[in-house]
Amino acid sequence: MNFELTEERQMLQDTLRRFLRDRYDTATRNAILDSDTGLSAEIWGQLGELGIVGALFDEKHGGFGGAGFDLAVVFEELGRAGVVEPFLDSAVLGGGLIAALGNDTQRALLDEVIGGTLHLAFAHGEPASRYDLAHVATTASMTGDTVVLNGRKAVVVNGEAAGFLIVSARESGAIGDADGISLFVVPADSDGLELLGYPLLSGGRAAEVMLNDVSVPASARLGAAGKAFAAIEERAAAASVALAAEALGAMETAARLTGEYLMTRKQFGRPIGSFQALQHRFADLLIELEQARSATINAAGHLADDAPLRDLHISAARNLIGRAGRLVAEEAIQMHGGIAMTQEYELAHIAKRIVMTDHRFGDTDYHLERFIALSTA
Repeated sequence: MNFELTEERQMLQDTLRRFLRDRYDTATRNAILDSDTGLSAEIWGQLGELGIVGALFDEKHGGFGGAGFDLAVVFEELGRAGVVEPFLDSAVLGGGLIAALGNDTQRALLDEVIGGTLHLAFAHGEPASRYDLAHVATTASMTGDTVVLNGRKAVVVNGEAAGFLIVSARESGAIGDADGISLFVVPADSDGLELLGYPLLSGGRAAEVMLNDVSVPASARLGAAGKAFAAIEERAAAASVALAAEALGAMETAARLTGEYLMTRKQFGRPIGSFQALQHRFADLLIELEQARSATINAAGHLADDAPLRDLHISAARNLIGRAGRLVAEEAIQMHGGIAMTQEYELAHIAKRIVMTDHRFGDTDYHLERFIALSTA
């Protein structure tokens, strides 16, 4: 496996890092967090114009990337800057599912997504599903050429800003069966679709989505009836790689801020970073950071593998990064002291992002159990 970035990915990284360094400081982020939308339409549009969203799609779908390392490069930089705009939900999940299963008419939406003029949301999780991707109780019933959707979706990130929701619903089988799950492209203004929005701890907004006899044409279905689960699993794997890279980038920022603080804050006339006890703790933090980097690279390199091998490496990475991320966040806060908990200081947001990435698509315990099951199968 070649760990060096290609020339194109290096240019992508440099462009995104420069843009975020110049335009996405702590004050800007805090203003976005306090806004009603939880995102900046201006910054989202500018990043679309720069081609950052396009890097998350392959060439046949209008992008210029889409591989595991493309996701890792983009999301590491987003995590490094603490970006709250919904790249994961609008592009990797919503856009990725349309790219994988959509027909020509549906895929035409991707031009707007890549250009930064359209948001999507993936309405899949339900109140009782936790991390079980097959736990879909929402129903889809055929009435002539119309599909009627009924159910409830929980924590639909970016649901309020989305022009379309990619909704999972069961057309056959029992709750928990992989077969029988379909996906539908549902306009956000559909009759019977209700959203209850709220801010997320780590930034951005989500919504509880109620589907009460929501009618869509059969042409709104993505792919074949009841055969969407494999695509959902593949997009969940891609999202896990993105989350791992985002956590890695946030950990890098936490380490940088901590190192700077240790050499600035003085006690007894000396920088506290000169004290051996803190030096040892900071060295442990850096070791965990490098292990997280290796795990992210490994997961990104295996994203295109067959499902069992892909999921084995991704679960190994998510478990390691979940544990390392919590340690880095806690150590960074403790070595800073009280200032690290203030919203005006960058670390407060970064630490939240590190910890909360562990609660999407499986936490450390879930991925440990999954890794054991896959490695012994």
